[in-house]
Amino acid sequence: MATIHIIGSGFSGLSSAAFLAQQGNEVTVFEKNRKAGGRASKLEIDGFNFDMGPSWYWMPEVFEDFFGAFGKKVSDYYELIRLNPSYKVFYKDDKSLNISAEYNQLRSQFEELEPGSGKALDSFLEEAKYKYKVGIGKLVHKPGKSITEFWDWELMRGLFKLDVFASMAKHVRKYFKNPQLIQLMEFPVLFLGARPEETPALYSLMNYADIKLGTWYPMGGMYKIIEGMVKLAESLGVKFRYDADVTSIEIKNGKATGLKLKTGEETSADLIVCSADYHHAETKLLAPAYRDYSDKYWNERVMAPSSLIFFIGLDCKLPGATHHSLFFDADFSKHSVEIYKNPAWPENPLFYLCTPSVTDSTVAPEGNENLFILIPVAAGLEDSDAIREKYFHIAANRIQERMGVDIREHLLVKQSFAHRDFVKVYNAFKGNAYGLANTLLQTANLKPRMQSKKVSNLFYTGQLTVPGPGVPPSLISGKVVSGEIKKYIQKQKINEFAKV
Repeated sequence: MATIHIIGSGFSGLSSAAFLAQQGNEVTVFEKNRKAGGRASKLEIDGFNFDMGPSWYWMPEVFEDFFGAFGKKVSDYYELIRLNPSYKVFYKDDKSLNISAEYNQLRSQFEELEPGSGKALDSFLEEAKYKYKVGIGKLVHKPGKSITEFWDWELMRGLFKLDVFASMAKHVRKYFKNPQLIQLMEFPVLFLGARPEETPALYSLMNYADIKLGTWYPMGGMYKIIEGMVKLAESLGVKFRYDADVTSIEIKNGKATGLKLKTGEETSADLIVCSADYHHAETKLLAPAYRDYSDKYWNERVMAPSSLIFFIGLDCKLPGATHHSLFFDADFSKHSVEIYKNPAWPENPLFYLCTPSVTDSTVAPEGNENLFILIPVAAGLEDSDAIREKYFHIAANRIQERMGVDIREHLLVKQSFAHRDFVKVYNAFKGNAYGLANTLLQTANLKPRMQSKKVSNLFYTGQLTVPGPGVPPSLISGKVVSGEIKKYIQKQKINEFAKV
């Protein structure tokens, strides 16, 4: 049995903690904030309960697989419902579309916008299903140590079928011509942190997850997942230390020996797992001699976006609101350039509106509405109160235009969260919200490594290493790193036995 200390209690940290404890290790999680969750934390104000981070529940089988690995079910921890409509899209010229969870109905909606697109959607999703099967079934479970991991007959045979070298933008346009449909099919890659022109068409697997597997919601909010994972981890013997801000990873003779906390306390451990921001760990927690990556390396990484988020509580209901709404009533291409090519605050941004109180009465007082407004923006931008206020009014104006209510006249709660908060609360590199962009040159073994090259018993998990950003990948990341640690421990035991 090894003593393992984990830094950070986000999805990947909790996942790795549970799997490592299941292996028989003594596991303690150190969290700098007052409760678990990392970027999936919860904000509670005057009867309003806001999910502060992830709000989309896709790929439900990944969650079932996680809990199933411990003989549990999702339903042991929270109630899950499928949303219908999955979400609503607001386009230009007062057009909008409710994305039906019923496939035949959605297919008819496509046909109305572009004759023949229903059949095209069938073909598109058949390809996407294969990519999902291989991508989620195989690719994301690789530790990213070497290109040889992909010398797999099914992977090699299906290399071109996976569309690794084609862009998502070109792939979508092979099937659809209608601008609204193109925008809809390109939307899921926003979660991956790159423009459709630079995202491999492999990620059309996200469309399969969206349309075929559905958009779900855990009653009580996304934080219910965190609560369930903490409860599971504790049942396996995992200990949690909150308000435990790690200031350094202690190294002796080339191995990590424990952690030093802000309070001055020093811990002792056989292995360290960092689920906190990878860049922060390298630049702030490790002595320079033990860093794997230079400042130049980090500054050349293509980051996924940051976000300007508003947590809004209204004293009224919002007419016609759906759980998820996408305001695509602006120039998608221009906004994406302002995120990735020429980083700047967008002139006329797209944004996302989540209204969970439409589905769940527990997240807002009776008769009130809970709003989560998210504007994707470039990482590393100047973040001021004046800028935040400017974009709040931009979003409020467009909500009023499309939904008929000026939310500024009904505010009970209004809080914002952006770059400087991501840095302060999560130690996020450049204030990013989603980690590294999933470009071809930042995929698999081209991401930062799970295991340190210079400190053999230091491991990393989460959105800046494999498999990448998003809640399901983070759950998988924790599982994968636990498997690598198991191999490491077994190898150490063999080496010790050989010495005897």
